[in-house]
Amino acid sequence: MSERPDLIVVGDVMVDVSVDAGALATGGDVHGEVRVRPGGAAANAAVWAACEGARVHLYGRVGNDLPGRFLAEAVTARGVDARLAVDPEARTGAMLVVRQEGDRSMVADRGANAHLSPHDLPERLEAGAVLVSGYLLFHPGSEPAAVAALERAVAPLVAVDAASWPLLRAYGVDRFFEATAAANVLLANDHEAEVLEVGGRVTPQKRFRYICRKRGAEGAMLASKGKPPITWSDPIDRPVDPTGAGDAFDGVLLAALAAGATDEEALRRACGAGRAVAMSAEIWPAVGERRP
Repeated sequence: MSERPDLIVVGDVMVDVSVDAGALATGGDVHGEVRVRPGGAAANAAVWAACEGARVHLYGRVGNDLPGRFLAEAVTARGVDARLAVDPEARTGAMLVVRQEGDRSMVADRGANAHLSPHDLPERLEAGAVLVSGYLLFHPGSEPAAVAALERAVAPLVAVDAASWPLLRAYGVDRFFEATAAANVLLANDHEAEVLEVGGRVTPQKRFRYICRKRGAEGAMLASKGKPPITWSDPIDRPVDPTGAGDAFDGVLLAALAAGATDEEALRRACGAGRAVAMSAEIWPAVGERRP
């Protein structure tokens, strides 16, 4: 029997296409910078946890195409045990990020991610911690897989990331709490936390062992039952690209907690990983890179 992983991540695996240009010309051409990188919320979290020395398994779905093979190889090269289902029909998912004149627009084509099925997952997801991306919940094709992953988790820490405040609001707060009843860790940024706390509904703090509020350049706050909330701030004056920073934070935080780190140490390390992403043009650590 293989050794139990420190962290299991279930969610999106995608190709990230980044376009950085000035004002786009209607019907014309402009010069700019185009980057094609491996990405996806689940993959981002997995590779950063592995960079910290954690044993990580990743479950997701890719197409039977060149991008899918590229992603599987890239994840494996960074020390992650990639257990990716191959969709015979759908293409590998892709995210387009366009930056122009200080604004950022994002277009997601979830592709094979939208077809992740409970059949793509083992009957038990046994680890020190399990992380399920909220993006899976917010698409009807992958929602059953997200719920199954949470229910099949056998771990002290079972986490869900709220992922996207517009999608979360459209999905519904009560529905979200019902679908994530098996989770005991909630990860959310300020906007997502505000959606979850609106309208006098049951507060997340009463439902989760840990609640983490990610505050971007201002750091993060971690609250756990029976303890006062703690914060860590490592200000980022001029981020290069925040894409994937929250995912890196998630993976490192859960891996550190699963390994027995104190709440303070886990939060510090997670903020450090998020900062490393935001201050770089790359989403992932380099092959062979290890953080202390």
